[in-house]
Amino acid sequence: MSKKVKGFSKMTKEAKIEWLTNNYFNNPDEARETLQKYWHKDPKTQQLHDEFIENTLTNYFLPFGVAPNFKINDKVYAMPMAIEESSVVAAAAKAASFWYDRGGFKSEVISTKKVGHVHFAYYGDYNKLWEFFNSVKDRFYADTAEITKNMRKRGGGIEDLMLINKTFEEPNYYQIKATFETVDSMGANFINTCLEQFANTLQEAVKESDIFTEKEKDIQIIMCILSNYTPECLVRSEVSCPVEFLETDGVSAEEFVEKFERAVHVARIEPYRATTHNKGIMNGIDAVVIATGNDFRAIEAACHTYAARSGQYRSLTDCAVEDGIFKFWIEVPMALGTVGGLTNLHPVVKLAHELLDNPSAKELMGIVAASGLAQNFGALRALVTTGIQQGHMKMHLLNILNKLEATNEEKEEMKKFFKDKVPHYNMIVNKFCEMRGVSSVEELKK
Repeated sequence: MSKKVKGFSKMTKEAKIEWLTNNYFNNPDEARETLQKYWHKDPKTQQLHDEFIENTLTNYFLPFGVAPNFKINDKVYAMPMAIEESSVVAAAAKAASFWYDRGGFKSEVISTKKVGHVHFAYYGDYNKLWEFFNSVKDRFYADTAEITKNMRKRGGGIEDLMLINKTFEEPNYYQIKATFETVDSMGANFINTCLEQFANTLQEAVKESDIFTEKEKDIQIIMCILSNYTPECLVRSEVSCPVEFLETDGVSAEEFVEKFERAVHVARIEPYRATTHNKGIMNGIDAVVIATGNDFRAIEAACHTYAARSGQYRSLTDCAVEDGIFKFWIEVPMALGTVGGLTNLHPVVKLAHELLDNPSAKELMGIVAASGLAQNFGALRALVTTGIQQGHMKMHLLNILNKLEATNEEKEEMKKFFKDKVPHYNMIVNKFCEMRGVSSVEELKK
């Protein structure tokens, strides 16, 4: 292990790589070659990528795939998906095709409000603070007028401001809760800039007032930050059709719907199952969020918090059968942007937005929600019929064969062999060794 390095961020990229490979790798030349192999051949494009984050050494590739035939609100999309997990894109595409002739997905944005807070400590009488806050409320809007000018021109801005008393949970703890509309931008920088100005306004207004004691004027600003929990920035996506249209994989429509509905209800009541159930939903959601240059960690955090809003962690999807009609839907918080951030910088992100016909933020919310619903339908369909491993392991087959350094001809032969079988790791390895005429993986490496 090397000694602590000084001034690492000021080194050139080449110097960083030199220091890193010499200090942390047994074969520095090989490590250096691997890092440089993933540099973009166009220096300008590589510089663009270098400047996305700090201390960039190289690029980390994720597969960028497409799931076609997504009919959403009667418009047909090819869904861009960036993800490393086998079978996700295939499952989404299969579900999209299944619902294409059954009416497709219907997505509806319920609300688009986002929230941020000024967290502060106040050592005084709450009623005095509450009356004062409401008397100077207009000043908060006035002091942020320059910050919000462009956003207001686009139809957004500050929606509301509230004083929240949290002293029953933490002594002397209060919030200014601010609600925002950020139109087509995700709005994090905009919201945080407004919040910091609110904090300045609060401190200045209190100091100028003659109704507070000196102790009460000593307001401590703890922090100013948006919340990634966006329960008022909601989207719903739904599929529906008559039950008789749902015969699938050799299972009658009635049996399929009965098992499917029970599987969803298990995820509504059992947190162990709900966690895996929702992870599958996020496979579909995250893949499109990443492909479109949005913050998948923020979406994940919001969705999981929303899943636990009742006090127990539950499924993000639900289903019902009414008057012979099967309905399956998802409702999720989804704070997305189509302007700002990587959306205008990353070349493949720009391509993904063009692929989706350059949607507004609201349209993108509906698209992403449909992707999550499709992924969940595909997973549940497999679970209650053929089992999850048949499709998953067939997709995983290529990963194992690549690890075994199979030729293209060998891959094709192996795919034919496993066409009507559920491939497991040992089965794949044993069959491949048999093809090569060896008895073990160790012999393959010789």
